[in-house]
Amino acid sequence: MPSITSANVANAIVKLVAADALPALVGNLVMGNLVNRDYEPVLAQAGDTVNVPIAPQMVANNLAEGGSVQAQNPSLANAQIVLNNHVEATFVIPDVTKVIAVPDLLKVYMQPAVVAIAEKIESDLLNLYAGFTSNTPLGTAGTPITEAVLDQAETALFQAKVPAGSKYLVVDAATYSQMRQIPRFSEFHTAGEAGLRTMIDGTIGKLKDFYVIRSQYIPKTGSSPVNTHNLAFVKDAIGLVVRRLPQPLAGTGAIAEYAEFGNFGMRVTMSYQPNTLSQQFTVDVLYGCAVLRNNHAVQVNS
Repeated sequence: MPSITSANVANAIVKLVAADALPALVGNLVMGNLVNRDYEPVLAQAGDTVNVPIAPQMVANNLAEGGSVQAQNPSLANAQIVLNNHVEATFVIPDVTKVIAVPDLLKVYMQPAVVAIAEKIESDLLNLYAGFTSNTPLGTAGTPITEAVLDQAETALFQAKVPAGSKYLVVDAATYSQMRQIPRFSEFHTAGEAGLRTMIDGTIGKLKDFYVIRSQYIPKTGSSPVNTHNLAFVKDAIGLVVRRLPQPLAGTGAIAEYAEFGNFGMRVTMSYQPNTLSQQFTVDVLYGCAVLRNNHAVQVNS
């Protein structure tokens, strides 16, 4: 049985913090859980570029009797995503042993750091709205969203030949409120159980083939009127690439542990701060995000 040493205890502390960090981060993500996430546990540095292949389009050939096949030379498209976002949240714990003894205290320290990182990732993903230029933006700045606009958004994605499956509409709080008040969607006699759920639970759920989700980080531009840039999209419209950060140099007094969950990863580093006689924890993530398929999303302004 291995002996208990200060090094073993230090590594155990970092592992404990890392174990609590990642599930909390994923739980606070909205957009981060809806887009195409690419994660590989390979080391990378800020500024590295990741190439994401995009399947080409091909055509079907009618092979008549006595005819021959037509060889196609499809061009594999490529989306380059730069790992240009290295975000961190750092906090200091004066008495780390007390925190380990009382797990709820660890969550009190960890939660604000995790939320800060989640907010940054959400904002970066939603600010990609301007890159979706293939489909004409719908809706009008400063004008409540209507059923007709929702219908046009779904039609635009269908005409863009998006794969059948989940379509998402992420909106701000005011737009979500406007949608809950559209009479045909919020009354039992017109929408059945869905309308009753909207009235009582306050949740829209699925509407016009969109899963409607609200976010506090929808970008807004202008002043009079304010343009709220809601976004209708499918998963492959946006790519989020996450890579591992390297371990700190040996002998520098810092200990790092990786927290990996599904296709998301982050690093947790613990170091000693002699000026304050406390332990410093840094939670950081290296990622990049970009538009993958321009025609797989449409702006829905309000």
